[in-house]
Amino acid sequence: MSLAQILQQTGVIESMARELNIDEATARMGAGALLPAIVAGMGRSSTAGGGSDPLGGLGGVLGSVLGGGASGGGLGGGLLEAVLAPQPTPVEQGNDILGSIFGSRDVSRSVAGEVAGVTGIDENLLKRMLPILAMAVVGYMTRQAGQGEGAQGGGLGGILGSIVSGMARR
Repeated sequence: MSLAQILQQTGVIESMARELNIDEATARMGAGALLPAIVAGMGRSSTAGGGSDPLGGLGGVLGSVLGGGASGGGLGGGLLEAVLAPQPTPVEQGNDILGSIFGSRDVSRSVAGEVAGVTGIDENLLKRMLPILAMAVVGYMTRQAGQGEGAQGGGLGGILGSIVSGMARR
């Protein structure tokens, strides 16, 4: 199952559409076009580290964003819950995630601009989608890692690998 399908099934697309006051088809198209960049950024972050971190740099990124490590559970699941909640998503953590995986706001803006050119979706709308999607992806990954074997048995690295594999099959 692709990450876009997972986000659809978990209610992220519906919640994002409601929050951004757009139809679900637009939210689904925007998410589908933005997700490869988010996942690619996470992949680059996961290979940037090394050493004793089984996730490369991604473990540190998630640990710093989540404030308590990337082993799943707690706050990571809270990211997904924040996206799914009926109130507006507090996107600060999503922006922190984007900053960690892309390195700068300029890259996020560039991603939104490129996706706008391909999809015809307003660039400002895509900029608002990015942190919500980043929170949903990290929240989903940490929730799955918390239900799985943890970082040493695949954990987030294994989940990221399966997400990348699923996206490549699309």
